[in-house]
Amino acid sequence: MSDTLLTTKAISKVYEMGDIKVHALRHVSLDVAKGDFIAIMGASGSGKTTFMNLLGCLDHASSGEYILDGIAVHDMEDDKLTQIRNQKIGYVFQSFYLLPRTTAIENVELPLLYCQKCSLHDRHQRAMDALKVVGIEDRAKHFPNQLSGGQQQRVAIARAIVNNPSFILADEPTGNLDTRTSIEVMAVLQELHAQGKTVIMVTHEPEIAQYAHRHITFRDGKVIRDKKNLSPKDAKTDLINLPRISEEEDE
Repeated sequence: MSDTLLTTKAISKVYEMGDIKVHALRHVSLDVAKGDFIAIMGASGSGKTTFMNLLGCLDHASSGEYILDGIAVHDMEDDKLTQIRNQKIGYVFQSFYLLPRTTAIENVELPLLYCQKCSLHDRHQRAMDALKVVGIEDRAKHFPNQLSGGQQQRVAIARAIVNNPSFILADEPTGNLDTRTSIEVMAVLQELHAQGKTVIMVTHEPEIAQYAHRHITFRDGKVIRDKKNLSPKDAKTDLINLPRISEEEDE
């Protein structure tokens, strides 16, 4: 069995605005192995967000091939792409996108609504199991406005993994968080990676990228660097070394 999870072959994306053509991606070829933890980096306009949207089946490439879990998804119709997104990909975004009038466990259950074979009990149990994985099961009945930013992101991660996707696609997962909470979220992603999950993370923060095991950098729609991180940081160690926050500072 191949260890390759996904492959892009000479994938390109061109946006047409009247007579103007913008080449967002230019013939990008990459392999991602099962169990990778990748940080995708690059300046604004480098192509990293466009590439993420293609990996996440949120957009179509102009040319090239995208193979995910042995399935050619680059030329799929939108309805089939919807199934792939729900079954194969777990999304974590900078903005948590939690339904405000829905509890944590109900937010996590949302991807399971497409599962026709899942009973109400099954959905509830799987959602609770996912909340336990990210260490927030005690907040299952809380609404988003009753949770901190870090807790909301943990709920979002639980929602991303509840369907046991092929990989987690995290777009600036710490972008709205302070340093301490960012490290806590990275500790969760590192733990999921340690359990065998494939994580692909888009970030503009070099400090956050250091937690990943592989760095891919985009510029002008092309990959200009793809290298292993030989000594990725340990978020749990960073948490231990953070200075203690006094009650006055926390207020």
